[in-house]
Amino acid sequence: MCLAIPAQIVEIIDENSAKVALGSVTKEVTVTLIEEPQVGEYILIHAGFALNRIDPEEAQKTLELFDSIDLTEHLGKLA
Repeated sequence: MCLAIPAQIVEIIDENSAKVALGSVTKEVTVTLIEEPQVGEYILIHAGFALNRIDPEEAQKTLELFDSIDLTEHLGKLA
């Protein structure tokens, strides 16, 4: 099963990578598939790669759902 999860960019490290936050977990991901990523944007990540931007409202809904079933911290470690 493949699962892409939303995360928020909290730091641009260089042209190829950024730090994202998913709950209290932060992780470095590759952003080469995203044109001009910006701090504060929500993106979908899978296997360490940012796949696409996501609407902030949709990202929040999904993250709230993950939180309601206590899944956010677990997913953040897998992403």
